[in-house]
Amino acid sequence: MRFHTRKWVKPEDLNANGTLFGGKVLSWIDEEAVMYSIIQLENKKVVTKYMSEINFMSTAVEGDIIEIGIDVIKFGVTSISLNCEVRNKMTHESIVTVDNIILVNLDDKGNPKAHGKTKIEYVKDRLAKKEKEENV
Repeated sequence: MRFHTRKWVKPEDLNANGTLFGGKVLSWIDEEAVMYSIIQLENKKVVTKYMSEINFMSTAVEGDIIEIGIDVIKFGVTSISLNCEVRNKMTHESIVTVDNIILVNLDDKGNPKAHGKTKIEYVKDRLAKKEKEENV
């Protein structure tokens, strides 16, 4: 799993127990999944369709640094399926896991649109390919 984003747990991220609020971490997961999908599918119009069971395994407290990891499970015709782990950056202890997040690629009218992707692509590789094509 590749960990793409780090978050610093601040006072406004805490619940009444003084630990990381579940709704806050779910918001971070959703945002990370959407950004990852936008980059992979090369389309700004991507929405979350489904999140499987969310497993809260431990917590974080003020001052902790957490990181969010995303892996691709599969590419569908109009969708991308991901799994996610949020862990403590310093201890690598899992805080939350989500086994399946499905995001859908949309057209300008908000309808599902085929994306034509079948594997993970990295932006640096796309840029190198584009540069090579321009120089031919």
